[in-house]
Order: sequence, then C-alpha cells, then structure tokens
Amino acid sequence: MTLTAKGPLVVSTPGELRQLVQGCEVALVPTMGYLHEGHAALIRAARAAVPDGRVVVSVFVNPMQFGPNEDLSRYPRDLERDLRVAGHAGADVVFHPQVSTMYPEGFSTSVTVSGVSEPLDGAARPGHFTGVATVVLKLLNMVRPDVALFGEKDWQQLAVIRRMVRDLNVPVEVRGVPTIRAASGLALSSRNSYLTADQQARAAVLSAALRAVQGAFAAGERRREALEEAGRVVLASEPDLSVDYLSVVGGDMQEREKVENDPMNRVLVAARLSGVRLIDNMALIAPEGPE
Repeated sequence: MTLTAKGPLVVSTPGELRQLVQGCEVALVPTMGYLHEGHAALIRAARAAVPDGRVVVSVFVNPMQFGPNEDLSRYPRDLERDLRVAGHAGADVVFHPQVSTMYPEGFSTSVTVSGVSEPLDGAARPGHFTGVATVVLKLLNMVRPDVALFGEKDWQQLAVIRRMVRDLNVPVEVRGVPTIRAASGLALSSRNSYLTADQQARAAVLSAALRAVQGAFAAGERRREALEEAGRVVLASEPDLSVDYLSVVGGDMQEREKVENDPMNRVLVAARLSGVRLIDNMALIAPEGPE
C-alpha cells in the first residue's frame, strides 16, 4: 500500500482494498482513469453519500470492453493526474489493479445482460457491454460498496448495470450522476483529449442535436421518427461527422413509434469526429400540464 503525499491511499490488490474498507460504509466510483471534472462530480457525490465512510475510486482500463480495432493501446493513462483529481474531490482510496489481477490466467467467466445491452452501442460495439458488466460485477464483489455511482453520459451502460444488479440481487444501490459539460455543451469525456480545441468545439454539435430533439418534444411532437429527424438535421451541419446512431428510446433501450411523456425517455447519439467516437444523451422533458 502506498500513501501519496496529499492524496488517497493507492492499492492494487483486493486483499489490501478489503483491509481499508472493512467495517466502513463504502461508496465506489468505477473509472478507466484519465479523470476529469465529470469524474470529480461522481467522487463528490460519493463523498456526500458516505460522509463518514470510505470513497473508493477504481482506475482500470478494462481490456474486456474494447473491440479488436478500438483504442485500448492508446487510451489515455495518467495515474498521477488521477490521484490529484481523486484526492481533491474527496476520494480516500484509489484501487489500481493490474490486468493479471482482474483477469488471472484461466479466467473464463463473463456476464451478459440481455435486452438493454443489445441495441445502440450493443449493436455498434459487439461484446462491449459484456466486458462492462463483467468488470463492474468483479469490482462490486471486491469492494462490496453500499452505493456505486456512474455518470449518466453513458446512459445505456447505466441501464445495463442497473439491470445486472437487479437480476443478480447484488446488494448495492446504483446511482446515476448528471452529465458534466463544457461551456460549449460538449459532454466531458476522457476521449475528448484526442481532439484539438477546434475539433472539440465542432463536436458540440452532438449536444446541439440532442437539444433540438428536446425542443421538438417540449413543443408537442411525439412521433419518434420526427423527433429523431430534428436531431439529424443538426448533425448534418457538421460535414466531418460520421453518425452511428441518433435514437429516441424508453428506459428499456427500445424504440417506440409514439413517445409518451415518461421521465425515462432519452435521446441518445453516437458519432465519430476525426476518428474519435463520442456519445451523449439527454432526457426528453415535456412541459407540465396536459398533453
């Protein structure tokens, strides 16, 4: 175990971790590192959830959730930066395991969550959510937190984790934390570091498209195709954008021809700009009063 000068305790094995959290109320924030203000918001929410307990931040770039042609080898990594961000936001412990610790020789078990994992990113990135569910379940078993916090930017991921926890009776409360955005509207993401300042400004077209869908819904439009078209018109204004999907779905991640006024409805988008894949989503909120 290594105590940093002005930061959280860093551990790399489940045994060390259990010693630090035994008998405490615990909040877990799972991350792949390269922490930014969005992660800091998660850690602050975790600190508020267990003011007298332990906040654990995991930093692990999970190879199981990357496809063969994705960015595993170049995914940004900077543990010193992560410790600074985590410490300033209120973390007590950073769990930084090796791949061999998480997936020892002979590892052959995976977790598949049917239904919510299959459309959208599940279709665009086969196997991705199996990797996510497997590593999150392992982290939950290692840390045994009372509450685990995830960013709402990865809305489908959050749905997958909630379903897994429910179906497998995992004794943890899963909380979503609202997306943190740059002044331009761009959702904060570790992968934003791949983009230049100009490209990040252009990538804000994703959030502009989502706001256009929100506006159409608030104005009374309920046809899914019409709502999605409102967003696609905005996306088309950025010629270098390659769109994977823009979809209006319910809480089960399924499309419906008519979108009812339900707080679980979301519009989700995934697209590539200069080869960098970005995702975002927003809730569909209707004004109060009769439809």
